[in-house]
Amino acid sequence: MGPAGMVLITDHTWPDIELERSLLAGADLRVTDAPAADEASLRALAADAIAIMTCFAQVTPSVIESAPNLKMIARYGVGVDNIAVEVATARQIPVTYVPDYCVAEVAEHALALMLSLARGVVRYSRSVSAGGWDLGVAAPVYRIEGRTLGIVGCGRIGRRLAQMVLGLGVRVLGYDPDPAAVSGIERVDLDDLLARSDFVSLHVPLLPATRGLVDEAFLRRMKPTGYLINTARGGLVDVAALARALKEGWLAGAALDVLPQEPPPSDDPLRGLDNVVLTPHVSFYSEESLLALRRRTAQSVVDVLAGRQAEHVYNRAALARGGR
Repeated sequence: MGPAGMVLITDHTWPDIELERSLLAGADLRVTDAPAADEASLRALAADAIAIMTCFAQVTPSVIESAPNLKMIARYGVGVDNIAVEVATARQIPVTYVPDYCVAEVAEHALALMLSLARGVVRYSRSVSAGGWDLGVAAPVYRIEGRTLGIVGCGRIGRRLAQMVLGLGVRVLGYDPDPAAVSGIERVDLDDLLARSDFVSLHVPLLPATRGLVDEAFLRRMKPTGYLINTARGGLVDVAALARALKEGWLAGAALDVLPQEPPPSDDPLRGLDNVVLTPHVSFYSEESLLALRRRTAQSVVDVLAGRQAEHVYNRAALARGGR
């Protein structure tokens, strides 16, 4: 007899899926690695799928509706904003995710971006590479000790970042709608955080309420000497407003690992600005975190299809209510 069902992997940023194939084959499941992640391609491939594993591809209502035998969707990652969760829930399809696999990595990356901005690392590096040797390229540079970091979103990653910077003598302010989340951090409202912080780091999910959170009004409330850091989701930031703030001096600089469109178009307004640091959505990555992510995502598929409770189900509460 052949494998019991097909698992569709929509996309991945690593070279091969041999680890996933091996783990799923042990549960009598075969894998289809999508050659393209556009909606039409995924619709056609999903028609035979009993499970979908997705990294960044959009698992739209149409893709889900094209899969009559679909039993679950597994996200390689923390957020599920690329998945039509409500459509899945209406069909009683669990959506799994891995919310805690890269806590240290993202916090470390946010810290690296913060230090890079504060010390002018990228500006100095570009200057030296171009033949320069000038202190003034990134001036003024201020001591990090004694400055203030505002953390917007005090979940696992935000709290880990707070622990890291406290050891550097940095004051920490936290804003989160959930008072219980702000533990061991001075809790303030968003206006107070923006007014007092030298660095503002975003650690909130992308939801309808947070999309475009960083708009012109947000940026004008920050210090003109302040820096914005985003390792969360690109859709949190209005990049046109941010580019204007950086060009007109409302803000000293920004460091972004995520953008609304990835990769960014050639005319992205942030490209080419010397007070911006950009990295290609890599804050989640270390060899350790990537291995854990792949194993745990595949294991969630095995568990759900075997009738066991998966480690993390995003829409568990909604499923318990019958999808309503």
